[in-house]
Amino acid sequence: MGIEVNFEGKIALVTGASSGLGARFAKVLAQAGAQVVLASRRTERLKELRAEIEADGGAAHVVSLDVTDYASIKSAIAHAETEAGPIDILVNNSGVSTTQRLVDVTPDDYDFVMDTNLRGAFFVAQQTAKRMIARAKGDPTKKHRIINIASVAGLRVMPQIGVYCTSKAGVVQMTKAMAVEWGKYGINTNAICPGYIATEINEAYFASEQGQRLIEMLPRKRPGKPEDLDGLLLLLAGEDANFINGAIISADDGMTAM
Repeated sequence: MGIEVNFEGKIALVTGASSGLGARFAKVLAQAGAQVVLASRRTERLKELRAEIEADGGAAHVVSLDVTDYASIKSAIAHAETEAGPIDILVNNSGVSTTQRLVDVTPDDYDFVMDTNLRGAFFVAQQTAKRMIARAKGDPTKKHRIINIASVAGLRVMPQIGVYCTSKAGVVQMTKAMAVEWGKYGINTNAICPGYIATEINEAYFASEQGQRLIEMLPRKRPGKPEDLDGLLLLLAGEDANFINGAIISADDGMTAM
C-alpha cells in the first residue's frame, strides 16, 4: 500500500510556471510521469524550463497565457489540449501582489491583484472544467483534479498586503464552490494555502533586515522551501485524493495555528 505517484498518461496544466512555485510544481509532476503544459506570459523562461524537464527525461509543452485576458485563457487551454491532449490536472498557480496600506491602494493596484489572483484563476478553472465536464458526461469514470494555489493570507490578515489577502480569501471560497458544483462530474477541486516559501523571487527580501525580522516571527523561525509542498501536490493530484474535495489545506509550518 502507498500513495499513487505514477502519473503516466496524465496531462497537467500548470499556470504561472515560469518561476517560483509554478516551476517547481511542473517539475514534480513531470518527474512523476505526467506530461506537463507550462503556461505563463514569459514564454522564453518556459522554454528554458521545458528544456530542463526534458533533460531529466520528462515531457513538457509551452503555451502563452495571460490570465488577465479572457481570450488568452480560452486560446491557451485549447492550445494545451491540442498540443498534449485532454487536461487531467490543473494547477491554478498564477499570482501577484502589491505592498502598501489599504488607504494607499489605487484602482490600478486593486485591479492588478484581483484580475490575476481571483478573476484569472476563476476563468482558467472554469474553461478547463468545461472540457473536463464534457468528457465526464461521455465517460462517468473519468477523474480530474483542480488544485488552486491560495495562501495563508487568505485565511488570516497580514499587514501591508490587504488586497492580496482579499484575493486569496476569494480563491478559498471559489474552491469550495467549485468542489460543490463540479464534484458530481468527477472533478475534485482543492486549495493549497502555502505559508512563507523561499524562492528566487523573494530570496533578496528574506536576506534583508526586514525579511530576517519576519523569519524570527515564524513558528520555527524558518521559511519553507518549494519542495516542502511536493507531497501535498502529489497527493491532491493523484488517485488517492478521490475522497478529498473542497479541502483548504495549509502548508505553513504551523503559522495559522499561532
